[in-house]
Amino acid sequence: MTQAFQDSTPLWRQLQATAGVIAAVRKGSSGTAAVEAVGAALRPGVQALAFYVWRNLGRAQALRSQLVSRLPSPGTDALLCVALALAWNEDEAPYDPFTLVNQAVEALKRNPATAAHANFVNACLRRFLRERAALVAATDSNPEARWNHPRWWVERLQREQPEHWQAILAHANTHAPMTLRVNARKSGVADYVVQLRSAGIAARAGLGAVVVLDQPIAVGQLPGFAQGWVSVQDTAAQMAAPLLLQGLGARPRVLDACAAPGGKTAHLLEVSDAEVIAVERDAQRMVRVGQTLDRLGLKAHLRTADAARTQDWWDGVLFDGILLDAPCTASGIVRRHPDVRWLRRESDIAQLARLQAQLLDALWPLLRPGGRMVYCTCSVFMAEGQDQLQAFLARQPLAQVLPAPGHLVPSAALSPSQVGDNPIHDHDGFYYALLEKRSA
Repeated sequence: MTQAFQDSTPLWRQLQATAGVIAAVRKGSSGTAAVEAVGAALRPGVQALAFYVWRNLGRAQALRSQLVSRLPSPGTDALLCVALALAWNEDEAPYDPFTLVNQAVEALKRNPATAAHANFVNACLRRFLRERAALVAATDSNPEARWNHPRWWVERLQREQPEHWQAILAHANTHAPMTLRVNARKSGVADYVVQLRSAGIAARAGLGAVVVLDQPIAVGQLPGFAQGWVSVQDTAAQMAAPLLLQGLGARPRVLDACAAPGGKTAHLLEVSDAEVIAVERDAQRMVRVGQTLDRLGLKAHLRTADAARTQDWWDGVLFDGILLDAPCTASGIVRRHPDVRWLRRESDIAQLARLQAQLLDALWPLLRPGGRMVYCTCSVFMAEGQDQLQAFLARQPLAQVLPAPGHLVPSAALSPSQVGDNPIHDHDGFYYALLEKRSA
């Protein structure tokens, strides 16, 4: 049993709670919300188990289909798939297989809604242990089992990223590094790496304000975190502020639309003397923006509103720069949020693309001639990136495209020579476009 799964709580209770989290995501809840609903004592272990299950759920579901002719009830199926996800790979299984089977059956027995199915699941899992090699081999040709993503997701990437789709999917099942952004107003990257090493924390400097830890730790262990020296932010996300601010002058007026949780808002203020107006429609998420800025000792004008309804919040003064980090499928951040691949439906892409287009069209008139807009999404799908940009350019003849990263292919396996515009490829999947507004 690995350290990540060691817990004094009976395993059956953890399996039961993990199955509840898996079932909640299948019903449409986010993994974050489902895990937060678990009791505090169980939560750390359940989160570790749930992440493991989501990264192996495609294989588990394919194996379940080999074992049963008809789907069991949702609660029973969730627990069966949890057990199969944890047991299928002998080399990486976090528990002894027979202990896992016994505890999975116990979890079913302890729940009145599933108790009647305990013997059925026991028979399925014991058959799996007897025939593991043959059953796993029978699922190897199933793309969901091979890549642990929905079939539609795999097929879409095969069409859109024919050279990189395998690397993207493999990367999505890895563990993301803990990446920091050093607050330029309070420290420098080299100095902060020295601070970390003095505290016994192994780290290395990256590009710009990036510091990468060798191992994740609690933020409370980071030197100066409470004092605002540093924030947690992926390398790809740290490109937004510098990309927008280049060429905008000393004190630009900048809009950060869809600002929560506030990382990019803060970065804009750390590296410039900009006047920043941050807009976020979700009041609770706007609270997080305020808390982030308070910790870092920064100030912005916060507006709780729908960014697309400009009449509700805009004061009529044009912006020098606009950052639109638009709502998207989050398909580029599945290694940090592995539930996303099972939460999303293919139809979500078109729906979110329409929202992105609505935001682009609503905010573009707020940009002064000569001003710049960054449009970005944490997505690997073309509809939320290059396709969205081309459609916008067709609607807006005054928009001029400037050099920007475009689609950042996430893959620790690729060398910089394979992806020329992506030399820091161990990061989340992102798309960046930079637009300048020409005079009429």
